[in-house]
Amino acid sequence: MSHFRVDIRRRAEEVVALYPRPRSAMLPLLHLAQEQDGYLSDEGIAEVAELTSTTPADVRGTAAFYDMFHLAPVGKYVVGICTNIACLLAGGDELLEHASTALGCSVGGTSDDGLFTLEETECLADCNFAPCVQVNHRYVRTTTPEAFDHVVAELRAGTLDHDIPSHGTLIRVRRAGGLHASRAEVASERRVAIAARDARAEEAK
Repeated sequence: MSHFRVDIRRRAEEVVALYPRPRSAMLPLLHLAQEQDGYLSDEGIAEVAELTSTTPADVRGTAAFYDMFHLAPVGKYVVGICTNIACLLAGGDELLEHASTALGCSVGGTSDDGLFTLEETECLADCNFAPCVQVNHRYVRTTTPEAFDHVVAELRAGTLDHDIPSHGTLIRVRRAGGLHASRAEVASERRVAIAARDARAEEAK
């Protein structure tokens, strides 16, 4: 029985069909697993392993390399505050300390109400608004303690849910345009590409 919801499983199978080898689909599948559970649960990891013809150990090892994936439960909102040089000079350390007090959790921890996880991040590439702050990978541009507290109040009240979904949702807009091809067509094109590659290899001998 699938751990994924019906819609997530369908999307996962569509993703796998796009790749010549199932293993190549691992990263987008991990994002789908995290979208459903909010983090990478053991069950989600096992399902990704099954879909990619790998092992849970392979999947977990891959996920552990990337900061965007969480292998343990996190809050509904993951707050990241940059303390790289531009943000550090603009008060990143002080804002991080303020955030820890305001959210009621240490850096790397989750608040008792389960709403917030606080992270110290590497460069978030928004240096014009230093110190840079993201919530669930969305820029919120709260460069002062007062602005940060205002955003936190809005998150607690749920008034930003339209802009900032729960952690794990990387995108909410499903692609309606772009490439559309049947699985048979994709498989046919893939066979042609493989044959051409093999022919080139023979010619090079």
